[in-house]
Amino acid sequence: MKTALDCIPCLVRQSLEAARRVTAEPAAQERILREVLGWTAAMDLCAPPPLLAQRIHRHLRRIGGGTDPYQTVKAAHNRLAAGLMPELRRRMTAAPDPLYLALRLAIAGNAIDLGAPVETDDKAVRAALANALEDPFAGDMEDFRRAVARGGRILYLADNAGEIFFDRLLVEQLAPAQVTMAVRGAPVLNDATLTDAREAGIEAVAEVIQNGSDAPGTILDDCSAPFRHCFATADLIIAKGQGNFETLSDTCGPIYFLFKVKCPVIAEHAGFAIGTHVLAGAAVAPKPPPNCAIDTEKDAHERP
Repeated sequence: MKTALDCIPCLVRQSLEAARRVTAEPAAQERILREVLGWTAAMDLCAPPPLLAQRIHRHLRRIGGGTDPYQTVKAAHNRLAAGLMPELRRRMTAAPDPLYLALRLAIAGNAIDLGAPVETDDKAVRAALANALEDPFAGDMEDFRRAVARGGRILYLADNAGEIFFDRLLVEQLAPAQVTMAVRGAPVLNDATLTDAREAGIEAVAEVIQNGSDAPGTILDDCSAPFRHCFATADLIIAKGQGNFETLSDTCGPIYFLFKVKCPVIAEHAGFAIGTHVLAGAAVAPKPPPNCAIDTEKDAHERP
């Protein structure tokens, strides 16, 4: 999807929040914000929002000496999620339809998103999971159920730390399919990396790979060749989160998008109200407008 005008103030807000994680100096924060404002003035609005976010967060990591400014909050979200798992497993055991409950819990976990203008404190996350079956739902569950039953090779594109624990509940329901979960190739925002997948125990239920990219989404031209091969040969792709929807919603293929609508831009683009739990197939995703090409030219940076 294209970058909407309303994405720009959101990216600026996100940049300021990240800059404050990197440095406590107001003058340094101002310099970072001015650079970001310059980039937004020159950005190609036909590109998806995660493309500029990728550039912003690379720059912030360089300023911070390569450290991950979100490491502490990601660890806190992982601890929170781990503590919630025993109760969620009890709910799964008692569920009349475990696949449906696992799907709703995985989508509810998408509330843990530091890139969106939403509350992500412990109270908000607990409430999202407790009310997982109460939020409005849009999607063809029976079609998804049939796609899962066909088995084969499923590629699961993870989204955020913390959330990835709840993804495990859904992955466990995808058997006997062969599941591969892909995480980001390097830290960006609070997106899940290999460390988070290991903390969630994903390797016990699926193969885990890195996509080779540091974008908060899946920009295929920026991903590694092994990941692109896995993407191209998968029988079914499950793409979690708004970032993956933003970067892949114009892609054809056997894709199901799972996310919670958290901003007006996604609400308008996807056609669902804010707060909706969405299970959307690629066939119903909006198509790109004519003459919009994504510029994937990359500035020099550390390759994951």
